[in-house]
Amino acid sequence: MAEAGEKETRSNEESTDESEEDESEEEPKLKYERLSNGVTEILQKDAASCMTVHEKFLALGTHYGKVYLLDVQGNITQKFDVSPVKINQISLDESGEHMGVCSEDGKVQVFGLYSAEEFHETFDCPIKIVAVHPHFVRSHFKQFVTGGKKLLLYERGWMNRWKPSVLHEGEGNIRNVKWRGHLIAWANNMGVKILDMISKQRITNVPRDDISLRPDMYPCSLCWKDNLTLIIGWGNSVKICSVKERHASEMRDLPNRYVEIVFQFDTEFYISGLAPICDQLVILSYVKEFSEKTEVECCARPRLDIVQPLPESCEEISSDALTVRGFQENECRDYHLEYSEGESLFYIISPRDVVVAKERDQDDHIDWLLEKKKYEEALMAAEISQKTIKKHKILDIGLAYINHLMEKGEYDLAARKCQKILGKNTELWEFEVYKFKEIGQLKSISRYLPRRDPVLKPLIYEMVLHEFLESDYEGFATLIKEWPGDLYNNTIIVQAVVDHLKKDPQNRTLLRTLAELYTYDQRYGRALEIYLTLRHKDVFQLIHKHNLFSSIRDKIVLLMDFDSEKAVDMLLDNEDKISIDRVVEELENRPELQHVYLHKLFKRDHHKGQRYHEKQISLYAEYDRPNLLPFLRDSTHCPLEKALEICQQRNFVEETVYLLSRMGNSRSALKMIMEELQDVDKAIEFAKEQDDGELWEDLILYSIDKPPFITGLLNNIGTHVDPILLIHRIKEGMEIPNLRDSLVKILQDYNLQILLREGCKKILVADSLSLLKKMHRTQMKGVLVDEENICESCLSPILPSDASKSFSVIVFHCRHMFHRECLPVSNT
Repeated sequence: MAEAGEKETRSNEESTDESEEDESEEEPKLKYERLSNGVTEILQKDAASCMTVHEKFLALGTHYGKVYLLDVQGNITQKFDVSPVKINQISLDESGEHMGVCSEDGKVQVFGLYSAEEFHETFDCPIKIVAVHPHFVRSHFKQFVTGGKKLLLYERGWMNRWKPSVLHEGEGNIRNVKWRGHLIAWANNMGVKILDMISKQRITNVPRDDISLRPDMYPCSLCWKDNLTLIIGWGNSVKICSVKERHASEMRDLPNRYVEIVFQFDTEFYISGLAPICDQLVILSYVKEFSEKTEVECCARPRLDIVQPLPESCEEISSDALTVRGFQENECRDYHLEYSEGESLFYIISPRDVVVAKERDQDDHIDWLLEKKKYEEALMAAEISQKTIKKHKILDIGLAYINHLMEKGEYDLAARKCQKILGKNTELWEFEVYKFKEIGQLKSISRYLPRRDPVLKPLIYEMVLHEFLESDYEGFATLIKEWPGDLYNNTIIVQAVVDHLKKDPQNRTLLRTLAELYTYDQRYGRALEIYLTLRHKDVFQLIHKHNLFSSIRDKIVLLMDFDSEKAVDMLLDNEDKISIDRVVEELENRPELQHVYLHKLFKRDHHKGQRYHEKQISLYAEYDRPNLLPFLRDSTHCPLEKALEICQQRNFVEETVYLLSRMGNSRSALKMIMEELQDVDKAIEFAKEQDDGELWEDLILYSIDKPPFITGLLNNIGTHVDPILLIHRIKEGMEIPNLRDSLVKILQDYNLQILLREGCKKILVADSLSLLKKMHRTQMKGVLVDEENICESCLSPILPSDASKSFSVIVFHCRHMFHRECLPVSNT
């Protein structure tokens, strides 16, 4: 609960301008300040008895019969000596040009503040209330009411004379009156009445609930929320009444309006004043509490509550205890609550003090959040309302937030917030970096330092890098990789890394980072050396990106050792920069790498490396025999004699067979297959490829005494050689595996051949007959002969100019035409 606390000043004033807040996390709805300046001077010598609020000024009445007009800051603008005794009430019309005043000695004055218009009347009893017509400034609304023992209405009539009439009497003193539009509400000892000034009829009577309370000590509080809604507070009871039109069918002898109580509830304390705020109520309460010291009830600080009315209860929104001067001596009747409708200002009046309560704006909301150290919410609120806040700046809140996080030890979050809060302000960035350095937390802010727009001084980045270099090599390497090289002085950082490498020369992280620094500094040669030493995967990217092929001419072996596949691909893709001859020369002492290079070269182009094909025979034989035979088959440049020599030395049968067959020595090749490999299927396949009758003869002769070979021949020979030649040579009594199956296969193959031949014959005959018929039809067709055709011999038109004469024409199938007489006559 918030409290309006007093604050001692050097002049020993007891005043305060701020409310003291309880430690509750709930934000107060109102803020408070004491009305000072002229008010302070007045209340030092006098006591406030009543006050009326206009949107332009304030009117304050005192116990010594003075009325002061004040501006909203409390400065005195006018003073009226009305009476030597207490002013009971002041009333203003809506224009603020006419004022009514009544006092304890029975005096009533109604006068114009800016005109000579004036009314004076003195009664024989104290006048407690006065109310001028809201539109008193208009000539036909010159009316006001006064209340003592009876309620009197004064109307100005003929010759500017004031005519009084009694509106009500007989129920005790009139305690309060409020005039709104055409309705007058007043309270006496019995309850609250409402009068309709149009019909001059009283439309309701709301009795008071607690008749045990003295009406002069606990007066009724009245407040019009609008032209048809009256709020009544008396004792600890609140009623909200709505004035409604009565239906014509219900009127009879009743007033045309009636009142319905829409909300009714009780409060914890006695009510001293009421005011509306939107759909809620502001209630000023008089509080008594039991003192443990004196063991008697005493006056406590008054409360200002905001409540949400419900049909039979209310919900408390906020509650503030106000420390007003002299509250210990005040009674319920000493407090008043007035409000300014247009600005939502609420004035709490007590004899020795006037406190102004106003709705808290966004600046106040941010103040409260900052006070509660809710910086994140304060920053968000400031960003949302940056066009309306006047007191706060987003940057100041953000800086306070960063400081708060650093004080709490949340360094990473503080550093992350710097990005959003500091934006592009380089001075603030540098200031904050130094603050992080002072507490040894440069690492925390390193990830969030700006790298582009804005860019800080190089010293800032160097300072951070040195921090990492001293304690975290991996973090240092990460920053070097992420930060552009132009943020800092590269030479300084390189030297620092070199100094550290003197202590730990094999540190791979530092070596890798140094290579990156050399790359930023365009010292690619040094970077390349380090990458190769480290066998780093980025070495090939570095070479390609910066065209370092001239630098790797003598480092080919290192590249091949690191990653032969990538190295070979790179070298082959850039033959124009590093020639094939240079690569082969560099790899001369590493034949296994030489083979990898030449093999890929051969795969790409069979002819580019033809001068090295002879060398490749040995390389394939030594390091890659499975690819030797494909190489021999695809190469047209390798010397066959050399290849045969190498294959025979190493006893490579398949390769030797291929070379012998390629060199025309098919019989030796076949013999090698039969003797060395003893593979009849391969021998048969070889014979099929060569398609040489003598080879088949040699194969049969070699196989005739070997039953498994005979079986293989019987299964495969049928389509190439007459099987009878083989069968006749088989010795009687020789046991041949699967002979029956082989003979059956021979017969099946023979039948298949016969069927194929017959089928081919049928197709051939059918095609021949079809073509013959087509030729016959074509030859039987007529040929067009007209005057455009000419004789191929005499070149004159084929048709005579005189069609009546007989003529003879010969036309060949090739469309050549002749006159019969133009053709040479055969001697035979």
